[in-house]
Amino acid sequence: MHGLDDIGAGEAQHLVATFKRWAAKVISPQLEVLNKCAESTIKNDDSLADGFKVWLAIHDLTTLLAADRPRQASLSITACEIGHKQVVAHRVNGMARDKIYTREGDDGTTGLFYGGRVPKDSELPRAYGAVDEAQAVIGLVRTAAGHGTEVDAIVVPVMKDLYVLMAELATLPENRHKLTPGSSCVTPEMVDRLEAIIDDLDTKFEPPTEFVVPGEHPVSAWLDFARTTVRRAERQAYGAAPLPSYVVPYLNRLSDLLWTMARWQEGVSRPVKSL
Repeated sequence: MHGLDDIGAGEAQHLVATFKRWAAKVISPQLEVLNKCAESTIKNDDSLADGFKVWLAIHDLTTLLAADRPRQASLSITACEIGHKQVVAHRVNGMARDKIYTREGDDGTTGLFYGGRVPKDSELPRAYGAVDEAQAVIGLVRTAAGHGTEVDAIVVPVMKDLYVLMAELATLPENRHKLTPGSSCVTPEMVDRLEAIIDDLDTKFEPPTEFVVPGEHPVSAWLDFARTTVRRAERQAYGAAPLPSYVVPYLNRLSDLLWTMARWQEGVSRPVKSL
C-alpha cells in the first residue's frame, strides 16, 4: 500500500488474495459487495474509502468461508496500491482485469476512508504511508527468515494488523465513529497480543547489557531495520492519531517486539558489542 509519492509513486505492487475450492453459494452474497466496491474504486483514483471497503469485504469473506472449506469455488481479487493507486481489479472465473490507473490523483490529493480528500504530503497520508513502508520492510524480515518459520508465524499477523492501522490513519476525525474495532480501528487487545509475544520471547535469551551493533545475523539485521521504520511510523502517527486511539501504543509495542525478535534471532551466544 503506497501512500506517498516519495516512497514509490508509480510502483504498482499488488495485494492478491485467492480463495479456492469453496462453494459458489457461500461466496455469492459477498461477490456482489466486492463487485460494487471494485467498480466504485476504479472510478475514484486514490480513494482510500473504496479501497479499504474492498479489503474489509475480503477480510469478511475469509471469515465467512473458513467454515466451508471442503466445498468448491474460486475467487481471485487484486487490490492495487490502496494509498497511491486506488483501483481494485478482480477476476472471477476468468473475468478480464481492469486497468490500475485513472489519473485522478495527479492533482496531488488523495482520497480518505469514508470520504474527503487531502494533499498527499499532509499529516494523514504521511502517517499511513510510513506504516505502509514499515509493513513492506517486515515483509523482508519474513523472506529472510523463511516461510513457515517461527518468525513467519509472528510477523504475518502483525502485517495484517498494519492494514487496520492504515485504515484508522486514513480516516478524518469526523468519520472515526464509523470505524469497526479490530477491522478498521486498533483495539487494546491488539496491543496486548504484542506484549504477550514479547514476554514469551524475552525468556529465550539473555538481554544485552550494552548497546548492540546491528548486523550479527541476517534476520536480526532486517528486524532492526524494520524496528527503525516502525519507530518513524510511530512519530508520524503521533499527531495523526491522538488518544484515545491505540495506533501509537501499537506501534510502540511493535518496535519493542521487533527489537526483542532481533536479539532472539542472534542466538544464545550472541556477541554484544559496545559502541
